Amino acid sequence: MRVLLVSTYELGRQPFGLASPAACLRADGHDVTCADLAVEKLPLHAVRQANLIAFHLPMHTATRLAAPVIENARRINAGAHVCCYGLYAPVNAGYLRSLGVETLLGGEFEDELRLLAQRLHAGDRSASAEPLMSFERMRFETPDRSGLPALTRYATMFDGQANRITGYTEATRGCKHLCRHCPVVPVYNGRFRVVPADIVLADITQQVESGAQHITFGDPDFFNGPTHGMRIVERMKKSFPALTYDVTIKIEHLLKRRDLLPELRRTGCLIVTTAVESVDDEVLRLLDKGHTRADFLEVVRLFREVGLNLSPTFIPFTPWTTWESYRELLRVLAELDLVNKVAPVQLALRLLIPAGSRLLELEEMRRVVDAFQPDALSHRWRHPDPTVDKLAERLLQLVDSEQKRGASRAECFAAIWAEAGGDEPIPELGPARERAPQLSEPWYCCAEPMQDRIAKV
Repeated sequence: MRVLLVSTYELGRQPFGLASPAACLRADGHDVTCADLAVEKLPLHAVRQANLIAFHLPMHTATRLAAPVIENARRINAGAHVCCYGLYAPVNAGYLRSLGVETLLGGEFEDELRLLAQRLHAGDRSASAEPLMSFERMRFETPDRSGLPALTRYATMFDGQANRITGYTEATRGCKHLCRHCPVVPVYNGRFRVVPADIVLADITQQVESGAQHITFGDPDFFNGPTHGMRIVERMKKSFPALTYDVTIKIEHLLKRRDLLPELRRTGCLIVTTAVESVDDEVLRLLDKGHTRADFLEVVRLFREVGLNLSPTFIPFTPWTTWESYRELLRVLAELDLVNKVAPVQLALRLLIPAGSRLLELEEMRRVVDAFQPDALSHRWRHPDPTVDKLAERLLQLVDSEQKRGASRAECFAAIWAEAGGDEPIPELGPARERAPQLSEPWYCCAEPMQDRIAKV
């Protein structure tokens, strides 16, 4: 059975979403080819020969980029069974089926891909009527990264002095929380699953042997299972003392487990990404984030005390953003000396409303939202003040042009303030420092990204 697994975009990472199912399918004896279209061309010979072509859709950008590739693959090989799997597959079922996708898999997709391949090999080519959502505990295999492009072709971590070759793995999946804007929620609905520590460490080991000097943990929240996560990084530190890593953790978990912050630093954590989203308490309430502005300020204080690097992310443009609240966000970042810690694109993102979003529960959202746009994979919404929408558009273009000319984060911030600050003088920035640790590919979530600019197939 010939299987082609395709990734279009995974934020500059070597695709875990190909390596993990490839291991499971190869263990069953299938001939598996992996193609990462973010860094290589679609292998037409593999498309022609495949019995099963499966696309990994972990995010909005990946799904948008996959659509023309799906259509192209079907033209080349009309006899192949086409499948999509990952977070954005089940929630976009109608649109994907219109492209000719026959099977949609969500949740823990590896076992379902295995079963699909077995069924096709046995001659059963029937298409499933509904997306298959599996949350059963599965038998994990160590991801098989053979055949994937080298780690040197992907995003790197700047550690403050040099760029570190970066690998990627996952210690948990799903999330216990139900933030209204999060794309994980429509699929996992508060569930999360632990990947066995031995599997995670075996994956890290093979990436270190391939040159990785830093590991990104892609868990939606590393502290959904804090004991599990800390056991893994403790063992990682013991085996690879020079290896660094980064994680994503909610504000409320950083406060609840503040006792673990020194341990993160001791075990080599360079950055903790946290989705702050807003410094407006009303917006945070509407998003159901589980933290307040004061909580964010306290986390900033704790990180300074411990000596950890915080990387806050934001969705600055929502239906409830005003010119003044946007300026207040800029003021807060300047006052907290965080300008160097925030990727400029984080100051230009607009709220994304995918299919099934809990945001549609809000009357405040339903008043401004349009019907679902299948080609955009989201609901369009209009700000009550059209000038705020225009500001968001100008800032996205501004950030793009500033970064293309090599502007620093402080220079980008100054350009943003010049566009949005009105007559108010720019807030005083902290003393000039060396570049903060940062990934070379901007991290974003739950927001309309610059997919046409930052992702290339």
